[in-house]
Formats: sequence, C-alpha cells, structure tokens
Amino acid sequence: MEALDPNVLPHTVPSRGWQARLDLGFAGDPALPAARTRLVRRSHVGPLRVQRPFYPDGPVCNVYIVHPPGGVVGGDRLDLRISADHAAQVLLTTPAAGKFYRSAGPEARQRVEIRLQDGATLEWLQQETIHYPGALVRQQTLVRLDASARFIGWDLAAYGLPARGERYDSGRVVQGFELWRGEQPLLLDQLLLQGGGAAFDSRWGLDGATALGTFVACPATADDLGAARDAVAPLAGVSAGLSLVDGVLIGRVLARQTDAAMRALLALWRALRPRLLGRPAVLPRIWAT
Repeated sequence: MEALDPNVLPHTVPSRGWQARLDLGFAGDPALPAARTRLVRRSHVGPLRVQRPFYPDGPVCNVYIVHPPGGVVGGDRLDLRISADHAAQVLLTTPAAGKFYRSAGPEARQRVEIRLQDGATLEWLQQETIHYPGALVRQQTLVRLDASARFIGWDLAAYGLPARGERYDSGRVVQGFELWRGEQPLLLDQLLLQGGGAAFDSRWGLDGATALGTFVACPATADDLGAARDAVAPLAGVSAGLSLVDGVLIGRVLARQTDAAMRALLALWRALRPRLLGRPAVLPRIWAT
C-alpha cells in the first residue's frame, strides 16, 4: 500500500469513495411453513450493515439495511446481493431516507440483485431516496424469480429539495429495474432524468411533481389490479397509474410532496399484501421510530 504524504491534508487525498458490498441469504423450511425464516448468510465490505432480524408478523424475517455514512457521494458504489431459498419469507427495508449528494464529477452507483427460489417471498420496501441538486446517480435493480416465487417492491425517488426551494436543476439520474421469471423477462424499465430537463415540468414527464414512486407486485391478477385502483382512488395530492402485464402489476405515483407519494405506495401495499402473500399488512417496527 502506498504511504500517504504527511504534508498532504487528508481531505485533499484523491479517493474513489466508499466501495461497499452486502450479501444476504435467507432460509425457510418447506416442511414447516409457520417456522421462522432465518438469516443464514450475512457478509459485508465497507459501510453496509444489517440489524438483527425482527419477527413482528409471524415467520416473516424483517431485516433493516443500514448505510452508516447516511448519504452517498460521487465515486461511492453500493452493491447488495440478496437470495432467499425455498419457503423463505423476507421483508427488507431501511430505517431512514437514502440520500445522494451533489457530485463534483464522479458518478455514485447502487446495484441491487435479488434471487428468489421456488416458494420464496420477498418484500423490498426501502424508504425514499433523495437526489440532491447536482447529484450524478446510477441505480440498477435486478430481480430473478423461480417459477413459484413472489415479489412485492417499491422505489420512491425525490428530486431536489423543495422545502428549501432547490429544484433538481443540475445532475443526472439513471434508474433501471429488471424483473425476470426464469429466463423470461417480465419487466425491463429504464429511466433517465437530466437535471433541469424538460421532463420535470412537461405533461409527458413528471408534470411539476418532485416525487416519483414505482410499485411492482408479481404474480398478480385482474382482481388484484381492481383492488389496487380502489386503494389509491381516494388519495389526494397524488396522480397514480396502474397496469397489469404478464402477471406483473405496475404502479406509478407522482406527487409534489414525498409524504403523499409514500402514502400511495403504502395504500397499495396494504391492499395487495393480504391478497398476494396471505398476510395482513403489519408495518415494520423501524417505521414507527
């Protein structure tokens, strides 16, 4: 390892940023569906951690992913790999909003890979991600399902700092989401938003909204789609669109306030979790703190 020059201040030393990885594996018991899912593999490099598992609703293993620095800057890279074997039942969330800060040039990257074997269920319910003005971000999520695996997940992105009157007027966000059933792609979703671009104010884009939520549930039916529409119809302050293609229910939520968008995502989850997973919508404990 090259020695540091003692005459150079630490904050002036070039850095690639945090290079963090987290690998999680979960195991259920096909012979005992009521048995608790166990966290059987947990390894990390850099500032990504998980708290100990919680079980607020029966056998479902609730795990909270923690990023101790509290925010991501240019040059940081976060890689998460999550797998769940037969009959595992998992809910993953975060204790607070994620933040991508302004970059001086390097891109911040986050990649999530989720692999679910037959009979496994996983809920990916991270709290919102705030993109500061000037942030350069690339986020990719890949979900692979075996034949009878089930998945519910959402992503909520907040652009700029509207409470401070700061628009996302510079920077770039690239977001990708892929959902596969075996070797068959079910959803390939790509989004590119350029800071200050026309998409933020145009009717064909965000139409002035600063929060964009995406909700995905699989497998789902036409009846589930009807229940989802009923759940968001009475909500004020949001625009929501829902569709069902190849058994994948996809919801888009636009709002001028992040809280309103989160309420819509929660309404969808509360309506669909009992239908798709056979369980009441028990909120993770961390959300009450």
